[in-house]
Amino acid sequence: MPRPEIPTPEAARRGGRLPAFALLDNIRSVWNVGSIFRTADAVALGGLYLAGMTATPPRPDMEKTALGATKTVPWDYWADSVAAARHLHDRGLPLIVLEQTPRARDWDDFACPFPHCFVVGHEVDGVRPEIIELAAEVVEIPMAGAKQSLNVAVSFGLIAYEIRRRWLRREVT
Repeated sequence: MPRPEIPTPEAARRGGRLPAFALLDNIRSVWNVGSIFRTADAVALGGLYLAGMTATPPRPDMEKTALGATKTVPWDYWADSVAAARHLHDRGLPLIVLEQTPRARDWDDFACPFPHCFVVGHEVDGVRPEIIELAAEVVEIPMAGAKQSLNVAVSFGLIAYEIRRRWLRREVT
């Protein structure tokens, strides 16, 4: 699988992939990673950066939830998620971190430039603070119930479809 390349918006339109990427910061569950691959395929995300303890293909247990999406979504692996975030940041790719922090804005009220890379983190510890410091935006999905967080793969799906919606809306206007 080729590594993700940052396309211009024009190239993204021609190639059918969103000029948006995601960095997975130390996702511990292989099934969450498989589900994220499947969602990334469904929205035609530009690619995934897998980092730290995040599992990488090929793995039969990942395929249980990915259902072949590991072969259709470009991905790259970095041993250190902070190094990956710095690399993307230094290449001029704005980082949008999905995390609950005092700095976080509501997920429907944030600047969403294209191209960009959004970041989701470890199921318990969240996104590493060093990555949050590099973020152009920190966003959160508001919680109305007793539980104050969602599963990382569910959160990924919500933000991925919001980004796709914004891209498509941008194309029409």
